[in-house]
Amino acid sequence: MSEIAGNVTVLDHPLIQHKLTIMRNKETSIAGFRRLLREIAHLMCYEVTRDLKLELIDIETPMAPMKSPAIKGKKLVFASILRAGNGLLDGMLDLVPAARVAHIGMYRDHETLEPVEYYFKAPSSLEDRLIIVVDPMLATANSATVAVEKLKQVGATDIRFLCLLAAPEGVKHFTEVHPDVPVFTAAIDSHLNESGYIIPGLGDAGDRMYGTK
Repeated sequence: MSEIAGNVTVLDHPLIQHKLTIMRNKETSIAGFRRLLREIAHLMCYEVTRDLKLELIDIETPMAPMKSPAIKGKKLVFASILRAGNGLLDGMLDLVPAARVAHIGMYRDHETLEPVEYYFKAPSSLEDRLIIVVDPMLATANSATVAVEKLKQVGATDIRFLCLLAAPEGVKHFTEVHPDVPVFTAAIDSHLNESGYIIPGLGDAGDRMYGTK
């Protein structure tokens, strides 16, 4: 892992970077893109959860009783910003199948680039849980900042944000609004274009996952 500044960490593991390169390629198929997003989510989930607290619990192996480490505290919450966030969510649930799931429905108004919320559903007792918000792209960060604010309003206090790609403009905006929320990403690209897309990026993650335009 490579910390860029403050609360921003680039996950520079070679397997993450290799899979991201294939995902960027415009010739990668829908099926291939979806599979790679799930695979990269496994690797990123491993990194973003590496400092979870453990406690010793009593179990019995086939050979003898023992004390063995288990994750401490209430179940994690993965909060997916719809719809593209579900591509990362699926892979993370492969590793942490007992996690609770929140869904935050947002879409970007393509004229104003502002987020429009249409759905929100989260588990109870967020104040006692680690919440990992997932969305493949941190572009303008408008949707991400609103989503995190919504979670804070319903009690969340321990939040991390995980994305595949980020733009410098989005990182700056997000960290200014939520300096208490660590950001984990596989890459910080060059800039945003006039339409608010990350350059060089990989296109619209949702469209590439689902074959839409």
